[in-house]
Amino acid sequence: MNTFERRNEIVDLINKNASMLVTELSDIFGISEVTIRTDLRLLEQKGLITRFHGGAAKVTNIINKDVQEIELAERYKIASDPKKRIAHAAIKMVTEGMTIILDSGSTTMLIAEAFASMSNITVITNNLPAAYVISENKDITLVVVGGTVRHKTHSMHGTIAELSLRGINADIMFVGADGIDMTNGITTFNEGYSISGVMADAANKVIAVLDSSKFNRRGFNQVLPLKKIDCMITDKHLAEIDKAALMQSHIDLILV
Repeated sequence: MNTFERRNEIVDLINKNASMLVTELSDIFGISEVTIRTDLRLLEQKGLITRFHGGAAKVTNIINKDVQEIELAERYKIASDPKKRIAHAAIKMVTEGMTIILDSGSTTMLIAEAFASMSNITVITNNLPAAYVISENKDITLVVVGGTVRHKTHSMHGTIAELSLRGINADIMFVGADGIDMTNGITTFNEGYSISGVMADAANKVIAVLDSSKFNRRGFNQVLPLKKIDCMITDKHLAEIDKAALMQSHIDLILV
C-alpha cells in the first residue's frame, strides 16, 4: 500500500468509526505513530479530518476543541474497541492521591490518554508516548523512568531504568501483554521485558490490561508470572475455559 492509498484508507476508517486514536491506526497499518501523526496533520490541512490530542475525528464530529477531553472520556465509555473499554475500566480504579506505574504498550497508552481528565495523581512510566500525553496535564505529577530507549516500543529499558525504580512505592501498576497463558503468565516477543518485573515489585497492586485476543498466545520471554498479577481487566469475548481458569485463581477478573 502506497502513501496515497494509506491516507485514503485512514479517512475512510475515521469516517466509519467517527474517531480513531493514533495508536489504533499505527497498529492497523503497521507503521510508526510518528508517520500516522504526519498523515493526520496533512489530512487535516486538506480539511478531510479534525485532529484532537492523540487521534482524529470526522470533520463534523468535533466542533469545539475545548470539550475534547469530555468527548474522549465518553468515547472510552461506549467504545466498541475492547482496548478502549479496558482503559476506561482501568482509570475507574484510580483515585486522587494515588501513585501509578504505567508500563509500555498500546493499551497502557490508551490509559494515559484517559488520564487527561484526572488530577492530583502521580504517574511513573517508561512509556515515552504516554509520558508525552500526560505531560500536557499540569495537574498530574509525571515521573519518566530514565534508561536506554527501545525504539520499537518507544520505551525506556536497561539497568539505569531499573535502578531508577529503587525505593519507589506505588499503589497500582498497569501492565499490558503480547500474550498470556495459565502456565507462563504474561509473555512478550520483545527483549525489553525485565523492567516490568521491577515495576511489579514496586507496586502494591498489579493490574493486567489486555484484550481477549492475547490469551493462549505465548511469547518467548516471560514478563510476569500469574502469581504477580492481582487483577486482570479484559473483554467479554474471553473464552469460557480461560474465564473459568482465572476465576479459580487468586486473580480478580473484570470483564468489560
